[in-house]
Amino acid sequence: MTDNNLTLPPQSLAPGARLHCKAWLPGGPPKAIVLLAHGYAEHLGRYEHVAAWLNRSGYGVYAVDHWGHGKSDGVPGFVPAFSVYVDGIAALLERVKATHPGVPRILLGHSMGGLIAAACLLRWQHEFAAAVLSGPAIKAAQEPSALTIAIAKLLSRIAPRLGVLQLDGSLVSRDPQVVAAYLADPLVYKGKVGARLGAEMFAVMGEVQAQAACITLPLLILHGAEDGLAAPAGSEFLQQHAGSADKTLKIYPGLYHEIFNEPEQQMVLGDMVAWIDRHVAA
Repeated sequence: MTDNNLTLPPQSLAPGARLHCKAWLPGGPPKAIVLLAHGYAEHLGRYEHVAAWLNRSGYGVYAVDHWGHGKSDGVPGFVPAFSVYVDGIAALLERVKATHPGVPRILLGHSMGGLIAAACLLRWQHEFAAAVLSGPAIKAAQEPSALTIAIAKLLSRIAPRLGVLQLDGSLVSRDPQVVAAYLADPLVYKGKVGARLGAEMFAVMGEVQAQAACITLPLLILHGAEDGLAAPAGSEFLQQHAGSADKTLKIYPGLYHEIFNEPEQQMVLGDMVAWIDRHVAA
């Protein structure tokens, strides 16, 4: 297990920013490397148990705290452009390619990280053998009206850091201990989503929906049926419209947003690893 930093490239809208990253490696040579993109307001440290599960199955895991998240540089609740998040995954990808040449790569994204992962797939899906999206934020829990989107765009220009939306932390899991830990975590941002970030997320959701047919690599989509933060309808949309010949959607009855932190997490992680095993072997 190693902690390190990445630096965003000069062409990024946050050039030179340092992003905290971490690697978890199995005892022997990894069967594949999983690149993990965490969700909005959280950080990579909340995925220690996911990485441990993957390590026990022979997979290495690399993750990065997105710009403005966790231990990385940036402003919580704000982003100059959504592309900065994609730049962070691109930097992580270069690190993995240099460290593990020739080893297959899997992209795993949760929530906003699922949206980031989908945006990455639209740009360079050829870099990965397969992708897994957990509760991806492809559609909002409550679809915004055209007026709401227009106001978001206006505020993004004139008051980009203005807080416009407060997420409900109690919706992350049915496990009260998980919720309590989430709310007490000093690296979890509890403030409002800024106007620029909200507008950027809506724009990229639209981009992914419009270009879903361009995603053609093997795709596993997992979602909690009672997710109150990212609509299961977004995962259903991807299942219907992604161009992948090999795509699987699994919606878990009763589960909330963070399916890796629900009481049924072992079942969910087992399903994910079994699917990855089949596709890495293939």
